[in-house]
Amino acid sequence: MRKSLTESFDKIYIIDLHGNSKKQETSPDGSIDQNVFDIMQGVSINIFVKNFISHKKNDCEILHQDLTGSREVKYTVLTNERFSSIKWSKLKQSDPYYFFVPKSFTNKDSYQNGFKLDSIFLNNNTGIQTKRDGLVYHFNRIELENVIKDIVDLPNEKVKSKYNLPFDGRDWTIDFARKDLQKKDGVELVINYHPFDKRFTYFTGRSKGFMAYPRAPLSNSCIRDNLSILAVRNSRRGNVNNYFVVNTLVDKDGISPFDNCKFFPLYLYNSGINSNSIDSTNHREVNLKMDIVQHFESLVKLMFTSEKEDDKNTFAPIDILDYIYAVLHSPSYREKYKEFLKIDFPRVPYPKDKDTFWKLVKLGGELRQIHLLESPVVQKYITTYPHDGSNIVGKIKYQDGKVYINDQQYFDHVPEVAWTFYIGGYQPAQKWLKDRKDRTLGFEDILHYQKIIVALMETSRLMGEIDRIPIN
Repeated sequence: MRKSLTESFDKIYIIDLHGNSKKQETSPDGSIDQNVFDIMQGVSINIFVKNFISHKKNDCEILHQDLTGSREVKYTVLTNERFSSIKWSKLKQSDPYYFFVPKSFTNKDSYQNGFKLDSIFLNNNTGIQTKRDGLVYHFNRIELENVIKDIVDLPNEKVKSKYNLPFDGRDWTIDFARKDLQKKDGVELVINYHPFDKRFTYFTGRSKGFMAYPRAPLSNSCIRDNLSILAVRNSRRGNVNNYFVVNTLVDKDGISPFDNCKFFPLYLYNSGINSNSIDSTNHREVNLKMDIVQHFESLVKLMFTSEKEDDKNTFAPIDILDYIYAVLHSPSYREKYKEFLKIDFPRVPYPKDKDTFWKLVKLGGELRQIHLLESPVVQKYITTYPHDGSNIVGKIKYQDGKVYINDQQYFDHVPEVAWTFYIGGYQPAQKWLKDRKDRTLGFEDILHYQKIIVALMETSRLMGEIDRIPIN
């Protein structure tokens, strides 16, 4: 659209009034930035000029001005400022984005030398979209099985009433779900709903059934022994931390409530992605582009193998995944290439040499195991849960290192770093509890939350270690 506008007009004036509360915008000096209207979406004034006599299709001038601050400040400026006295900034346009806001791409050449995430992985897809999350995802297997039984046995109106369902939509209806479940050929399993938050679900792989879009056949490869990197193609909020690793299926909101996440599986089962069947075969193929892998071989002076071996002269797909994962968690990398990371899948620099490669593989592997909560480190709890009570999650509050789940009970010694830490669009230490409001935490839930706090602190520590390793 922006490209078309530049071809249609000779001059475009943009006064960006900001005020996007969804992005939690602030003024450059850190002060409040308010919307000129009582809305959440940011606002701009745009003036399009076209000379019908001398118009040139590819000669548009984009002139831009930022206006941030309080609503009163913006009203005053807009009332008193003369159009001729505005100090406009001219924006340089370039293919393929044609941005209407200032962007700095000073590190473009070095960034372009890396490989794109969607280039090294042969196949990727958007996470599962159920259209009925509350009905399809559950905290335990019993709740899931009760829902399945009700959908199969009860009339439509009773199902709608019992589960407070909206009207049937185009992609999900009770009849679709019932027909899918009656086949009894699916599997009960867990899905990564949000970071560190797995839910039970029933998976058949058929679209417009119990799930609207299960993303089969690629998602079939994620119900076996596999790993996937999660990423967002372009962030609506400009986040540069939209990365996570999972060993299960993933929901489309798996790392952000604002952006659909994509999953990049390490292996493909069923000799590729052409089969919709769910079987027990262990045959798998590497989901990596061999041209890029061969370039890795030439740089690190090692031989690639499709499965991990003890031979120190070889490297495997898991090593490439761990290398990528480490780079994506480098604070320096995120800062240096932040404008690129906001708008597309990341480009990852190739390893400088064997030594650098193995150092990053080691740290990326530690980070992966921590995010999967598989590392023994996450069981070295730094928090306590000192008081007995109902264990019902009510109003959540953080105060003086304590995370209150109700008026009497709390997790103690929770570092503020962990409480405020972001992964994608979520703060896991807060989101996990908020999603369990009015529910009773069991013993395993209490331990799980304490593992999350350790994982977040270890993530912060490991990111610091990664940052000490020079990355191209």
